[in-house]
Amino acid sequence: MSTKVSESTGYVPNLQMSAFGYVMAAVLVIIMLPLLPVIAVAWVIWRVFFTEEQLESSYQNWRDDPNRLRPVLPVEAEEADEEAEAAA
Repeated sequence: MSTKVSESTGYVPNLQMSAFGYVMAAVLVIIMLPLLPVIAVAWVIWRVFFTEEQLESSYQNWRDDPNRLRPVLPVEAEEADEEAEAAA
């Protein structure tokens, strides 16, 4: 006979299902471990021959870029204004 919802005991640990999960995980590890070198070689070949080179922006490139906006400190701006007024 089926258990009614009102008679349910709630969530409890299930030892059989936990054991089955651990056994399946162990089997998958045993099967996939010998394939790891093949996957690694395939990944390296893919990266070398088939992927486009992605340009990585670096701080060095950004810092040396002559076209980037260089903020002016407020003190320097005030001094420049004072020099312009004094020259006029």
